[in-house]
Amino acid sequence: MGRPTGRYRVRVDDTQVNRRIPFSVMFNFRDVGGQPARDGRTVRRGRLYRSDSPHRLDGADREAFAALGVRTVIDLRRPSEVERDGRVPEFDGLAYRNIHPEHADWGDNPYRPGADLARYLADRYADLAETGAAGLGEAVGLIADQTAAPVLVHCVAGKDRTGIVCGLTLAVLGVPDTDIAADYALSTEAAERFQTWFNSTGKQVRPGLPPLTTPAEAMILFLTELRHRHGSVEGYLRHAGLTDADFAALREHLLE
Repeated sequence: MGRPTGRYRVRVDDTQVNRRIPFSVMFNFRDVGGQPARDGRTVRRGRLYRSDSPHRLDGADREAFAALGVRTVIDLRRPSEVERDGRVPEFDGLAYRNIHPEHADWGDNPYRPGADLARYLADRYADLAETGAAGLGEAVGLIADQTAAPVLVHCVAGKDRTGIVCGLTLAVLGVPDTDIAADYALSTEAAERFQTWFNSTGKQVRPGLPPLTTPAEAMILFLTELRHRHGSVEGYLRHAGLTDADFAALREHLLE
């Protein structure tokens, strides 16, 4: 039995939860595969992963990561964030790409406690989709390249920038919005572990940032309003530089 999340009654079921892959120093790592598409096919497992930043990988975690056979890491963080925290360690045969979708600093539009969090996040995602279209298109285009797979896409906490890229990818694959939102919502539980680790570092949270919670409504709103502006998710991604051949390649190697 799944559990509802938010007013859209999106359900997080056992299949979604079981896509999580445990690490000691990454808190939001999971396989994006296993999602059902509208045409009856399923998103193939072991081809696309999402996570928070893997720069802390070491010891047994490093061995577990190597065993997944990840071939390409797409790092969505700002170059300054990469410089501050570091990047994924080097592995034989691993390609690293820092693709930052340009966007305003969220501190410029701070979250006010008590405000509608889903609405705030959907608005920030919409802003990022407009200013960072080239970066988002480049990231989804790389995911469409089967020679790059398996791919790991990540940012800092693995919820916002990563959630947008994975949400766009799953939408092109024909996964219903409610299932995309349920995957996105899994980051809430992971965020609790991330917050515990962050607190242990003694670092301070920047003022004005929203809670790490990922309400399913935020992803539903983002995708719905993106379609209103661009006609479809594919229409938006064409604007971002993708082609019908990219969409076909994405479906060919990520659906079974």
